[in-house]
Amino acid sequence: MRTARVRAPELRGRGWLNTGGRELHLADLRGKIVLLDFWTFCCVNCLHVLDELRPLEEEFGDVLVVIGVHSPKFEHERDPAAVAAAVERYGVAHPVLDDPELQMWQQYAAKAWPTLSVVDPEGYVVASMAGEGHADGLARLITELIAAHEAKGTLHRGEGPYVPPAGAETALRFPGKAVRLDNGGFLVTDSARHSLVELGSDGETVVRRIGSGARGRADGPPHQAGFSEPQGLCLLPRQTAEIAGYDVIVADTVNHLLRGVRLATGDVITVAGTGRQWRSTVDNHPHDAVSIDLSSPWDVAWYDDRVIVAMAGIHQLWWFDPVKRTTGVYAGTTVEALRDGPLPDVWMAQPSGLSASADGRRLWVADSETSALRFVEEGALHTAVGQGLFDFGHVDGPAAEALLQHPLGVCALPDGSVLVADTYNGAVRRFDPVTNAVSTVADGLAEPSDLVLSQEGDVLVVESAAHRLTRLAPGALSAAGATTVAGERHRTERPPTELTAGEVALQIIFTPAPGQKLDDSFGPSTRLEVSASPPELLSEGAGSTTDLVRRLVINPAVPEGVLQVVAQAATCDADIEHAACHLTRQDWGVPVRVTEAGTARLPLILRGLDT
Repeated sequence: MRTARVRAPELRGRGWLNTGGRELHLADLRGKIVLLDFWTFCCVNCLHVLDELRPLEEEFGDVLVVIGVHSPKFEHERDPAAVAAAVERYGVAHPVLDDPELQMWQQYAAKAWPTLSVVDPEGYVVASMAGEGHADGLARLITELIAAHEAKGTLHRGEGPYVPPAGAETALRFPGKAVRLDNGGFLVTDSARHSLVELGSDGETVVRRIGSGARGRADGPPHQAGFSEPQGLCLLPRQTAEIAGYDVIVADTVNHLLRGVRLATGDVITVAGTGRQWRSTVDNHPHDAVSIDLSSPWDVAWYDDRVIVAMAGIHQLWWFDPVKRTTGVYAGTTVEALRDGPLPDVWMAQPSGLSASADGRRLWVADSETSALRFVEEGALHTAVGQGLFDFGHVDGPAAEALLQHPLGVCALPDGSVLVADTYNGAVRRFDPVTNAVSTVADGLAEPSDLVLSQEGDVLVVESAAHRLTRLAPGALSAAGATTVAGERHRTERPPTELTAGEVALQIIFTPAPGQKLDDSFGPSTRLEVSASPPELLSEGAGSTTDLVRRLVINPAVPEGVLQVVAQAATCDADIEHAACHLTRQDWGVPVRVTEAGTARLPLILRGLDT
């Protein structure tokens, strides 16, 4: 895997974060092992990698320098203030290079978020990998590089270039979601402080905190309990709460857990999840809730006589029964895209907000990566607003033409309409199912991530990047208070891959990590799924197989589109008793342009180098 000697391209971008104002160059890092993490802050898989890298940064801190290269998908992610806020929000403790024009992305041939590139102490790229789940393999690779370069005398130990930013004092820090309590107050997830905060009915007065404030996962009383970037909250029906023994469900996102909180005491218990991230196969069976792995639960809502969980990390909805203490898949196949139809065989993309209608018939869903408002009704998923993974903007009017930008929250109103926390547009939008139209209720907000109604019917917005709850002005929901915005339409513009019409060889490059081998103990070790948007782009080659090589036939009548590729490989430790197993998986959305001069080969790197 490391036979090719490819000199690492120089680091260039708009600016640096977490370096104390210093601009870094590869020459400054010579003698260190450099791990470049190409990420964007909307991407839940990128957030998973941030957490996978934390133990490596701690273990190899004197030889390893991790550099985040922020390469944006959405227009909002090009804003340098938003990038700085995300670095703080997610506790990024390494230097970050701002790459708004995707210059470094192209130089390092990245084709997916996230992508990791390893540069050795002499400045050569020695490995590249896409997706998540590479921590164990990286540890082995780093260990080999340390031994090799210590022997050559080219490894330099010592402190790295990371300079932590100054802290800030606010009552809340990047709050995520809120729920109204029976006493008229609010419970809020104080995500960046890893805790919950109870506020008074004014939405400002702090009544109490639940959680130690440090990243952790301990159960227990409020001053000892630990969370890790909690998000969604759901107040259980009173009778269900009495049987379950707790009142509130918390989506403890980065811990991959659901937690239960007893409001009378503030005590916290774990009610679902093992703390491990889900890396398995989809089934439709109920499971004992505390024995099953979850993946970044982002929101929770009571619907269909159970808790529905927005499982953002694997693009699904799950259900959880607090009485039977069981859980399972409700909707979605783990394919990241937009497809409606009967449950569960639908496609979603990082569902992040949930709200049940007042009559209980509909469950509204903020499907963030497709910039879509969707809903479940009578066993099927429908899309009200939204056009796909790469189309977004701030456009009001008829729902078929309206556009959102990475919405994270929804709030069903008593009149049947629904409010949307249109996060990256900094706006609150309203969809009216009667008129089938979208309007803007408020704008100029700092990354609104949720909405909640007070006992009096006022709307409070969780204004996450402003670190507060903001009450909308009286009359904002009236026809006179709404506005119609005809803003810009955007489409994610990554450099397209030019392919020739006709036969194209798709190859997924995968080399097991040092000390690992492909694992076929439970069936084929690899899987490849290919589809296209529009579907007519592929004349042949769509579908699922167990080979990582596929013959595609590109339709000459379709000038451009997106190839959607999902690949996974199962490995296990080689020649070790009680060997651990690993699953590496990645989704690619590859923009394609069909030209006469295009290539007939499409290599995608899951792990390894294209030599």
